[in-house]
Amino acid sequence: MSTTNGPHGIELNMAMDLVRVTEAAAIGGARLVGMGDKESIDQSAVDAMRLTLDSISMDGVVVIGEGEKDEAPMLYIGERVGAGSPPQVDIAVDPIDGTTLLSKGLPGAISAIALSGRGTMNVPKHVVYMNKIAVGADARDAIDINAPVDVNIKNVADAKGRKAETMTVVVLDRPRHEQLVESVRAAGARIRLITDGDVAAGIQAALPGSGVDMLMGIGGVSEGVLAASAIRSLGGEIQCKAWPRDSRERTAAETAGVDVEKVYCAEELVGGEDVYFAATGASSGDLLKGVKLAADGASTQSLVMCNRSGTVRWIDSFCNLAGSRQGIYRSSG
Repeated sequence: MSTTNGPHGIELNMAMDLVRVTEAAAIGGARLVGMGDKESIDQSAVDAMRLTLDSISMDGVVVIGEGEKDEAPMLYIGERVGAGSPPQVDIAVDPIDGTTLLSKGLPGAISAIALSGRGTMNVPKHVVYMNKIAVGADARDAIDINAPVDVNIKNVADAKGRKAETMTVVVLDRPRHEQLVESVRAAGARIRLITDGDVAAGIQAALPGSGVDMLMGIGGVSEGVLAASAIRSLGGEIQCKAWPRDSRERTAAETAGVDVEKVYCAEELVGGEDVYFAATGASSGDLLKGVKLAADGASTQSLVMCNRSGTVRWIDSFCNLAGSRQGIYRSSG
């Protein structure tokens, strides 16, 4: 994907195009907040995201999508999106990361998308989950997913010039993480359990001043790729390994040529220099404010990043649902 002809203009245009996509999906899902219907929330967000994607000047292929995992009829792996013109790009999407949260009216649901040059997204296909560890720029060289939990916590704390007792580790609240939680606490660190939404948690682990020092544990492959796209722009690091759920999934993956012992770093998951990430809050959480619906439109807060420039922008917008749109920008580099 070339940005040689006016890179900053192209960067801003692509960034704003992606924000339009996540805004549309977040608003689509938020219309059904608290209604207890995960499937309808997901379908509404998928429909809105797909419609907006097709208005963008690009030739996109969905590499990480909804269809295989959630049996969604759109945004499946291999689907072509965009208006069909250059640039040729890979796309990873999660129309709503945290559909359960949104269906229950709980905080922390977001809509997320990542984009990079064609052929640059490399994921361990044929598995649904990956084991992950993510940190910010100050500890990017201090992690080893194959090392014991206490060693990783000590090394990250040392890299940050702190003690383990001051560290906060985010972990998905799942039965499979009982031993991990015990190990983190035994190492002296604090735990922040989350019920869903490890894309946002991965970003927070790499975002200075977030109050989160590390993400650890097993989560979705798609969420890992999306988090990696953002983490690259933040200068942090994520390491992931395929985590087959059972012997059947392991055998299927190995038969398909997947090395389940391979450790993927952020740049292996999403390569190249032209990597973009955007997310919009669907329900308010620690990372982003959620959609606020009104009679004449909706207010949103989004986050958009570009790896090439290292730019990170927070965008507050009011979307007139009759058609017009205006945004207020707050940027940080």
